[in-house]
Amino acid sequence: MGVRLPGVLILAKHILRRSALTASRAASTSLDVPRGFFAVYVGENQKQRFVVPVSYLNQPSFQDLLTQAEEEYGFNHPAGGLTIPCRVDTFVDVTSRLSSS
Repeated sequence: MGVRLPGVLILAKHILRRSALTASRAASTSLDVPRGFFAVYVGENQKQRFVVPVSYLNQPSFQDLLTQAEEEYGFNHPAGGLTIPCRVDTFVDVTSRLSSS
């Protein structure tokens, strides 16, 4: 009745390798936003990340979404970035109208 140490070590190495990959992906998220764009997190329950042009900040319909975010979260956004508390399909609709104009 012994503990299989080699099996535990292999599992630990696998977990560490996976967590290192996750950490490197998280660190690269700020790097994959091109100049002139910013990332937002959208959704009511499950958040999805979108990268949108900075020019949207001047648009009244996008400013309405930002007002919703301010009312809901203030300056404490749960995802660590700008979080917009609306449905994803609503956000896509607003941004698609902005990109076509």
